[in-house]
Amino acid sequence: MWEPKRAYVAAAALGLVLLLGWGLKHYFYRPVEVLPVAPAVEPEGRIGVTLLVHVAGAVERPGVYQLPAGSRVKDALDQAGPLPTADPHALNLAQVLVDGQKIVVPTKSSGEQGGEPRNPFMSSPTLSSGTKVNLNTASEAELQTLPGIGPTLARRIVEYRSKNGPFSSVDELAKVPGIGARRLEQLRDYICAP
Repeated sequence: MWEPKRAYVAAAALGLVLLLGWGLKHYFYRPVEVLPVAPAVEPEGRIGVTLLVHVAGAVERPGVYQLPAGSRVKDALDQAGPLPTADPHALNLAQVLVDGQKIVVPTKSSGEQGGEPRNPFMSSPTLSSGTKVNLNTASEAELQTLPGIGPTLARRIVEYRSKNGPFSSVDELAKVPGIGARRLEQLRDYICAP
């Protein structure tokens, strides 16, 4: 008779432990309402988020300008005041600015009439002046003055430089996606990597 009584006590104790464990679990592990957290970085265009952009070249007031996030190249040029000899249409005026960007406003090439858009493959301030574009210091806008280099390739060159460090030679440009040996040969006379 002693054995069954002991079994009942053990079963009751086990039941009590399980019931207590279940109660504690539900007490301490209650679902908690999770409230959405505001993002740490404010979205573009909101007041308080600013960019510093360097505007140089054919402008009345070259320098560093503070602009709200979401601003475009056109907004920076409006601040700096393009000169009458400037060719702002050589730039992508709708391009969204990034912090630390440098915008170099070129001048109109001689022989153009009425500010017609120029063909970047035919002439550019860099190509006509005889100076070479330094692959290690050129901005995306400066790279776009090179023959066959549009916004996408200019961005890839800058990204490659940011990721891998300065170009050690002009030949290293062939490692940038989209620039093969043929394009490198077309650019060789217009670029340098000191």
